[in-house]
Amino acid sequence: MNKIASFTVNHLNLLPGVYVSRRDYIGSEVVTTFDLRFTRPNLEPPMDNPGIHSIEHLVATFLRNHAEWAEKTIYFGPMGCQTGFYLLVRDMEPKEVFELTKKILKQTIEHDGDVFGKSAIECGHYENLDIDLAKEECRTYLEVLENQTNMEFTYPTE
Repeated sequence: MNKIASFTVNHLNLLPGVYVSRRDYIGSEVVTTFDLRFTRPNLEPPMDNPGIHSIEHLVATFLRNHAEWAEKTIYFGPMGCQTGFYLLVRDMEPKEVFELTKKILKQTIEHDGDVFGKSAIECGHYENLDIDLAKEECRTYLEVLENQTNMEFTYPTE
């Protein structure tokens, strides 16, 4: 069986940051999958599920309600390994997504209120949300992005 592309990345050398994971062509449009890596795989503890879950609710809501980004956003969701998120967009350049990610992180940190969709009617596991943990994860990741030097957004080689 062929390995999927993400299994060919050496996760021991992978630092937190923004990476272009893949590009898929659907007709004339390009769908780009971004790897928003919050923690260092296999060397740092995985993110806690209530924080991941809350980030998913908040960021997805902010993206899908923004005048410019809503139409370009295809998907935002957590990685199974609990080290970050995938953001799938159409017709956006990496530097544009990088700046967008920083804006969304700031918006999440500054959010005054509860997690969107925090009810049994709206969410399948609504009691597993923690806005304070989400904000702390976003603060830490924003600090990483403010210092990111890999502006080619490529995975480390080797």
